[in-house]
Amino acid sequence: MARVLLIDDDVELVEMLKEYLEQDGFAVHAVHDGATGLNEAAAGRYDIAVLDVMMPQMNGVETLRRLRAVSRLPVLMLTAKGDESDRILGLELGADDYVPKPCAPREISARVRAILRRSQPQAEPGGTAHLVAGALQMWPEQRRAAWDGAPVELTSTEFNLLEVLMRHAGRPVGKNELSEQALGRPLARFDRNIDVHMSSLRHKLGTLPDGRSCIHTVHRQGYMLIKE
Repeated sequence: MARVLLIDDDVELVEMLKEYLEQDGFAVHAVHDGATGLNEAAAGRYDIAVLDVMMPQMNGVETLRRLRAVSRLPVLMLTAKGDESDRILGLELGADDYVPKPCAPREISARVRAILRRSQPQAEPGGTAHLVAGALQMWPEQRRAAWDGAPVELTSTEFNLLEVLMRHAGRPVGKNELSEQALGRPLARFDRNIDVHMSSLRHKLGTLPDGRSCIHTVHRQGYMLIKE
């Protein structure tokens, strides 16, 4: 049974989400402020956190910032509808995905399942346990990556995106395919999720001998991992 931590000061919404998620097979614990949520999330007792941006005192963005300094726990953020700046900032800080409020409990449950499904180690088809593209190496079953021998710390969604690119190294992969395979959902119109995650990956990975990023944007086609 997957363990979900809800962090939101809207008590009524939290109770509704908690009841729905528990009926859907999750074990759920709820807290109503960022400081308590941070302590709970960092304790290692949960599989995923659902974190609201708009909270008094320590808001969701600051909570996520501090959490990412100590933990790679998958995080689904709840953002105000139409507030793109919060979404982008959350993704840049390491959120795995976001859902704009008001939101249906069914959508929260579906997003949580998608993130959890893709954050768990999977048996490799055909026994392929090690992927290599130039200085980049990946061990999908261990959820581990390295650049030129040095470990690369990735969120679960960043790892999924990079794995898709590695399996298609040298070929462009469309944004919709990346969203389907890494986030478990179709790419929504005007959704910048993939672009923000790719920007983060470029910062975390090393560069090629000529100084270029190993992740190349291919106009109207998506992104490509360069093999060199």
